[in-house]
Amino acid sequence: MKVLISAGPTREKIDAVRFLSNRSTGKMGYALAEAARRLGHRVVLVAGPVNLPDPAGISVIHVESAAEMADAIHAEAADSGLIVMAAAVADYRPKRVIDGKMKKSDGSLLIEFERTEDILASLGKRKRPGQLLVGFAAETTSLITYASEKLARKNLDWIAANDVSRSDIGFGSDRNAVTLLGSDGSRFEIGPAPKFEVALELLRKITEK
Repeated sequence: MKVLISAGPTREKIDAVRFLSNRSTGKMGYALAEAARRLGHRVVLVAGPVNLPDPAGISVIHVESAAEMADAIHAEAADSGLIVMAAAVADYRPKRVIDGKMKKSDGSLLIEFERTEDILASLGKRKRPGQLLVGFAAETTSLITYASEKLARKNLDWIAANDVSRSDIGFGSDRNAVTLLGSDGSRFEIGPAPKFEVALELLRKITEK
């Protein structure tokens, strides 16, 4: 089937040279894309700005901002049998982007922010019968509590909860460990293991039923 995967961070512009982003490297999303291809699926990968080569045999759409990622995801979602949102999409962006380079001045700087689109929630509202929707919950505390709430609130079929406070897994690491929670009450512990192995096991779990 067609599998749509998002990966990496987004960048939200402040001015011509500055932006807000996060520590996501895209490694987990790219591992999921390669694992899905290994399992025989047709894969479309929507990637934020990362320092990773495009994986062979996979259609890659490069984006920068949360708005660009939303547009790309929605354009590909309707005919996708499985959607895995592994990207760390910004929740907020500067309300006004300054033209040119902002010059420093004395005193403090205040930047007003506005919400970006909640892509995962939008997909949950539009989910068609038979389509599988998977999210990620990158948390530093109350991992299972927050992930379970997100699973229900956003109408997901599965959510992969991972503890990004640990230096040995998560952002920037080649290894990961996730707790996979299903809307039917299923729970699986995957890893710690290399991200490709975690990705393979995760995809097998969510597609075996």
